Amino acid sequence: MLLEMILAAVLGTIIYLFLTKKKKEDLPMGDGWWAAGQKPDSEDTMIRPFKVVTSEEEIKDLHQRLDKARFVEPLEDSCFHYGFNAIYLKKIVSYWRNEFNWEKQVEILNQFPQFKTKIEGINVHFLHIKPPHLSEGQSAKPLLMIHGWPGSVYELYKIIPLLTDPTNHGLNGDHVFEMICPSIPGFGFSEAPHKQGFNIMCAARVFYKLMLKLGFHKFYIQGGDYGSLICTILAQIAPRHVKGIHLNVVFLTTISFKQKLSILLGQYFPRLFGFQAEDIKQIFPFKKTISKLILETGYMHLQATKPDTVGCGLYDSPVGLAAYILEKFSTWTDRSFKKLEDGGLEKKFTLDDLLTNVMIYWTSGCVVSSMRFYKELLGKGIGVEKHDTFPVEVPTGIAVFPKEMMYIPRSWAQKKYLNIVSFNFMPQGGHFAAFEEPKLLAADIIQFVDKVEKAAFVQ
Repeated sequence: MLLEMILAAVLGTIIYLFLTKKKKEDLPMGDGWWAAGQKPDSEDTMIRPFKVVTSEEEIKDLHQRLDKARFVEPLEDSCFHYGFNAIYLKKIVSYWRNEFNWEKQVEILNQFPQFKTKIEGINVHFLHIKPPHLSEGQSAKPLLMIHGWPGSVYELYKIIPLLTDPTNHGLNGDHVFEMICPSIPGFGFSEAPHKQGFNIMCAARVFYKLMLKLGFHKFYIQGGDYGSLICTILAQIAPRHVKGIHLNVVFLTTISFKQKLSILLGQYFPRLFGFQAEDIKQIFPFKKTISKLILETGYMHLQATKPDTVGCGLYDSPVGLAAYILEKFSTWTDRSFKKLEDGGLEKKFTLDDLLTNVMIYWTSGCVVSSMRFYKELLGKGIGVEKHDTFPVEVPTGIAVFPKEMMYIPRSWAQKKYLNIVSFNFMPQGGHFAAFEEPKLLAADIIQFVDKVEKAAFVQ
């Protein structure tokens, strides 16, 4: 009788635990409609080929505006400490006006297959590149790769061949990728939302729908800057579709009490908080770290509050637009470049590459809509959305570039990204990783995917 009672108690406990076990929860994704007016009964589902085009009128208008540019005299020896130095800006404008060939750059932009399709009422632009060849028995792995601000899909042009044809570029050819590289709505050649409220959650949902529309139900995702935020949410809303997420910068909008305590004591008791030597080097002295960050985030406050005000000027002036965008390509690549009169811009980039990115903003007229993205992200406050505290459970890879503006130690990152399988310190590079160091980033993506695939095979 006693044995029966014990067995009944054990069985009852097992049943209770099974019934009360908390089910894994996905982040609710919602839905939206971003075209002007009311949502129709049915939406256009076509996927149409797209090519970038230009005209003599477009180039003539640009040249006239460049010819009429006015320049502010910089302070003596100010370099880039006050922002874009006008002495060097004159050189940029001269090159832009007299040597830069936009028609040639349009041909480069059209080297990869491009398409547009309507999702939630707006035209979404994307590149879709298949591998040029596959080994016998090999299949391509779908990879969604997302750019940031003030970049564009052009940031990814140098890394695309490395991932779609790695063997011919000296990389591990065991994993070959079929790449989908969209323009964030309101950026470049994707249509801007016509209604308020289009934020990173909406972008993640749109790109998730894009992947399903293209027939991909299992895929990898990668991003930096806004791409990092969008990929993170995509992994939260569709964890059974995302095989792995790779980031080259991590953002945390909430921190725990222990993390706050580590700011005070981590320098003295690093092991207690899981800090590595690189963490100590990057974070402390914390006051200096925060001061550097504040010096470089004034644009963020402006764009998160009144983006249309400054946007009017940038929309109307190509020179103002270039100064505003290219200043970020200086400082975000390496903060020490502020000490140089040319901002060190040509140390990592060519003027053709830099101006091509600027021209995407100019010709598409997207600067204001791209800046509004900050207001939608931060307008309600920091850390107030459900996704801010929601975990990421899919396999995660993080590449840490030493000149990146934001540094998050692994011990902090793993509180949100619960399954970090790869966390590597890169030897060089800054914020625009795919643009600056495409081979380093490509190699890290490949080794991450290799780990995920081998782990899945063992299981």
